Amino acid sequence: MATLPTKAAVAEAISRIPDPEIPVISIADLGILRDVEVDEDAQALVVTITPTYSGCPAMAAITDRIRWEAEAHGYQAEVQTRLSPAWTTDWMTEEGRAALERFGIAPPGPVGPVPEGEGRGPVPVQLQRHVVSCPLCGSSDTTEITHFGSTACKALRRCNACGEPFDEFKAI
Repeated sequence: MATLPTKAAVAEAISRIPDPEIPVISIADLGILRDVEVDEDAQALVVTITPTYSGCPAMAAITDRIRWEAEAHGYQAEVQTRLSPAWTTDWMTEEGRAALERFGIAPPGPVGPVPEGEGRGPVPVQLQRHVVSCPLCGSSDTTEITHFGSTACKALRRCNACGEPFDEFKAI
């Protein structure tokens, strides 16, 4: 009888699954992988994920890849989607932010604390210029071309110093 991979090996394989829209970042580094429960006796996984936004089209591909990866390791996977609390770019790892920048996508800045509970209260308004540094040359002299880029979670910007366009992963 073949030995199944350890709990840690299966969980690690799931965590390394790349985001289908931005394959330079894993679902763990993106912060959408919430939990991986491994039941070695039942040869089963329960994987909990949170979409970056409601209706994200990548969730079906991510779910399929989780199931495929589980089966490749001898397990069956149940994938659960958890919407609350809502995903935030604050859940991204530093490694994920660095991977985005190396790829030429400006990583999001911090969102900050969100009030808990039903009555979240007033939304804070910032009265400062939104500064995004160019991931190619480092200049902070950039302009937003369009608020929605190749995906809804990115904006398209242009660097006024080097002239190159680049994506900005929006802070949510």
